[in-house]
Amino acid sequence: MIAKSGETGVREPIVCRKFLHCHTTLLPFTVQPPHRAAPGLSRAATHCRRTEGRGEPGGGNPALWKEDGRGAGVIMTEKRMSRWYFGGLASCGAACCTHPLDLVKVHLQTQQEVKRRMVGMAVHVVRNDGVLALYSGLSASLCRQITYSLTRFAIYETVRDMMGNTGKGPMPFYQKVLLGAFGGFTGGFVGTPSDLVNVRMQNDVKLPPEQRRNYKHAVDGLYRVFREEGVRRLFSGASMASGRGALVTVGQLACYDQAKQLVLGTGVMGDNILTHFLSSFIAGGCATFLCQPLDVLKTRLMNSKGEYTGVMHCLRETAKLGPLAFYKGLVPAGIRLVPHTVLTFVFLEQLKKYFGIRIIS
Repeated sequence: MIAKSGETGVREPIVCRKFLHCHTTLLPFTVQPPHRAAPGLSRAATHCRRTEGRGEPGGGNPALWKEDGRGAGVIMTEKRMSRWYFGGLASCGAACCTHPLDLVKVHLQTQQEVKRRMVGMAVHVVRNDGVLALYSGLSASLCRQITYSLTRFAIYETVRDMMGNTGKGPMPFYQKVLLGAFGGFTGGFVGTPSDLVNVRMQNDVKLPPEQRRNYKHAVDGLYRVFREEGVRRLFSGASMASGRGALVTVGQLACYDQAKQLVLGTGVMGDNILTHFLSSFIAGGCATFLCQPLDVLKTRLMNSKGEYTGVMHCLRETAKLGPLAFYKGLVPAGIRLVPHTVLTFVFLEQLKKYFGIRIIS
């Protein structure tokens, strides 16, 4: 939009075609004449200055005014782009908050018969082993986030931003789904060893003392599995973990991007923490529903001691328990995954806002 010096702009949405999350609505502003531009920004004929926050509704990105050398002004926007490792850091922060729910979910999924519900299982763990038992396997959970989540976020966000730079606007939803599936599949495979140790450490507290593996931490668990059971055992359940990773990433990242784009497109809400919460809540629900059957199979395979010969055998044995067996632990899975998704994206957006790569478009 071009405006002469001293003219008043109108309320007009500007959608940047370079970045997916760029939906900035400019409030009424006054273009400042050239002689009032902030000094020191540039010695060339082009000057930029912030419009004193009047172009950032809802805590959005500030608008910029740029003189084009003819006394006219061009409204620009400042964006923050995520760094490739932000997704891993945000996931680690979320894991620290939701680990007890993840532990209870694993206990529910690995019981052969439905003996306890969610609250009963949590009370059972605390009564037998203490409150700290709810954080059993936290080091393995963080190790999993560093490998699995960092990989899938890095692939998805890097490729998304590269494709966004083509100037064709936001990616279509089907491309987000395909990209999310690829990133999640790769991340699931990379994170399989730490995921296996995570499941075992969480399930250890409900085993009799003589049957416990007693891994000291994630690295000790990885080393002992490698030494005692071999490399192949480290990647036991890799197909399930990769498939689940693909579905979770589609449900979380692709659905979050799409939900956020739709919410911002209404013009009712700005790019703020409330929008992030609503979009991530929707994404968490989608991810929980999509991945629960594979999550049950993956947990059973990783926790097995040889009773399953493969994925199909595990699938048949689980199917004998009825179709609802594939959604065993759905409520605790949702109670864990939805808050985890919400916290992950809230942390990610805050990291992007304060420490992201600054882009002016």
